[in-house]
Amino acid sequence: MIKSALVTAALATGAWAARPFLNEPDTGIQLALPDLTVGELPPLDAMVGLPDFDYAARNYLPIRNYTYYRNGAGGEWSYRNNMEIFHQFRFRPRSMIDISNVNQTLKTTILGHEFSAPFFISPAARAGYGHPDAELNLVKAAGAQDILYMPALYATKTIEEIAAAKKEGQVVFQQLYLDSTADDEITKALFDRTEAAGADAIVFTIDSAANGNRQRAARFDVGSAFVSYEAYSWEYYDKVRNMTDLPIILKGIGSVEDAKLAVEHKVPAIILSNHGGRQVDGSQSSLETALEIHAEAPEVFEQIEVYADGGVRYGADVLKLLALGVKAVGLGRPFMYANVFGQEGVEKAIELLKTEIAYDAGNIGVPDVSKIGPEAVNWRTGFCGFGGGKPQGPR
Repeated sequence: MIKSALVTAALATGAWAARPFLNEPDTGIQLALPDLTVGELPPLDAMVGLPDFDYAARNYLPIRNYTYYRNGAGGEWSYRNNMEIFHQFRFRPRSMIDISNVNQTLKTTILGHEFSAPFFISPAARAGYGHPDAELNLVKAAGAQDILYMPALYATKTIEEIAAAKKEGQVVFQQLYLDSTADDEITKALFDRTEAAGADAIVFTIDSAANGNRQRAARFDVGSAFVSYEAYSWEYYDKVRNMTDLPIILKGIGSVEDAKLAVEHKVPAIILSNHGGRQVDGSQSSLETALEIHAEAPEVFEQIEVYADGGVRYGADVLKLLALGVKAVGLGRPFMYANVFGQEGVEKAIELLKTEIAYDAGNIGVPDVSKIGPEAVNWRTGFCGFGGGKPQGPR
């Protein structure tokens, strides 16, 4: 039976791989903008979904700038899979349910902080490649829309400049890369700087321990930040968490084993991620990792807060992750693309995603987004081999 299941999964995988890849869907944007010239920014009101911002940025930005955001590792199969995996699983819509107040149920808490929606702006470096105001647009848009922003350490603007642009009371989680070979004083100084800037948590990225094999980026000389090999370990995490009073979230969990170890080491929250498919080609998506955890250690979702990012482009994608127990969902590239329009563009992207989540939840009969469960999705429709267990809906 196991052999048969593997053969079936392999055949299905081959059939899916043969499908043409669409970086953006054909929803008519080129027909609606027939006179748009290269280097021209389309009108903001022409953006009706998050993929539209990718189209606009690719047309508008210098190729080197766009490539920095767009590139993935190797042949970019993980980058593609991050987006395509969501479309392999189908919703199980329920009818005759009162969903009239669904748009009022988007609020969530992240480490005890309240936000207007269950998604956040993931760490993404060099926002200045998209707009002169760089991360200032992102932090201001997040504040205006009451969602969480996680500034990247390697941002165009400094930690202090971004902090100064926050609105009063705005919550920001600061992303950091840590050098495991550095003196403790250097790491402590970075933590102290983060605390002084008013960050409410630290996001420690752990899924880039070596340099990423980014061929597209290499062609335009916009490679990754590191060329060394890190000595990350759980003992290292145990040490650094005692250097600061801020909670340290681990970003880059890609397996059920590491999710369980995070619980053992009292990590307050984890982010399922493969670094946007930018580090190693062939790494599984956050949705696949969430399915793995749900099938083998579902208690993890109750023991710590679990977030996820990578490939999210639609409200439906957000709902599928939430259905498995993910508490909040991150997006990086879409907001970097939206930033070509400035703060107004980032805010519109946030508003579009909020609307999509509410519409899609209502249309599948989920009256309260915060209470969506695995039964909302038919997990058998995917080829990934998750053939049993709690995530399944009836045939």
